[in-house]
Amino acid sequence: MSARARHSARARHNARVADLVDSGAAFVHATVVRAQCPTSARPGDSAIVFADGSIEGFVGGQCAEGSVRAAALPLLNSGEALLLRVLPEADGEQPDAEGALTVVNPCLSGGAVEIFLEPKLPSPCIGIVGSTPIADALDALAGQLGFATSSGARSAAGSAHGDVPDLTGCTAVVIASHGRHETEAIRAALDAGVGFVGLVASEVRGQAVVAGMDLSPCAAKAIHTPVGLDIGATTAEEIALSILADVVRAIRREGLVAMPVASEGERPTSAVDPVCGMTVVIDQNTPHLHVNGEDFWFCNPGCRVRHGEDLGVL
Repeated sequence: MSARARHSARARHNARVADLVDSGAAFVHATVVRAQCPTSARPGDSAIVFADGSIEGFVGGQCAEGSVRAAALPLLNSGEALLLRVLPEADGEQPDAEGALTVVNPCLSGGAVEIFLEPKLPSPCIGIVGSTPIADALDALAGQLGFATSSGARSAAGSAHGDVPDLTGCTAVVIASHGRHETEAIRAALDAGVGFVGLVASEVRGQAVVAGMDLSPCAAKAIHTPVGLDIGATTAEEIALSILADVVRAIRREGLVAMPVASEGERPTSAVDPVCGMTVVIDQNTPHLHVNGEDFWFCNPGCRVRHGEDLGVL
């Protein structure tokens, strides 16, 4: 590929990445930062890895692409960036290093590549239930901390009919409706699988609301009331600050999942190529053999043919 063609392809790729970010899609952006010949990849080449294991772009041949897919998918849940070093053979001891992973890919043509994997995840969403000064302050401050907010939850809870808000996809829900439709909102949040449900109330009233709902111990544990860290807050803005600090602490210190993109059961499964030892992501395009009731998956058709010949079936 000529330099002009590469430049044009990268411009289209960058526009595609920008569109995906704007749309709130979850993906991993893989960029080649170092390439040691002989290899088809060049520094600056990049690809997009989606939660279903599909990939757009170019970071090398089929085997290198397989290593990228296998390393990228777990990052959609961890949210941590990773430097992936792909070698054609073991280079002595490979000590563990934070933020880096070295894999041996014997299918490479003899070169080595280093690829930076950066998860691009939608902003975690806080569902704000209620039309009160505290709810307004939460809405205003949340965006400055990188959160998205759910306006649908506010309008539903503020309606005269007490419609149940849709809280699907929220990382946390804060109910600041001062007694209006609180139990309905709490149940909606728990039904949506929200791990942090904050109720703005005094300690006595908050505990009475929870006690009156006959929740399981596990469900009750997700409810924080009175919500917010004790910083002596008095104004609506200070209370909003204390609540958001409580949510941040739950994410950073207590394991609240900020954006569960895909569970283990929803992610593509993986297998080890019996010929080269590579970990491969299994999808409809993964080379495969079924022999004597046993399934084998391979990084490329060459490994499949070799194993089939060894088993006497090809």
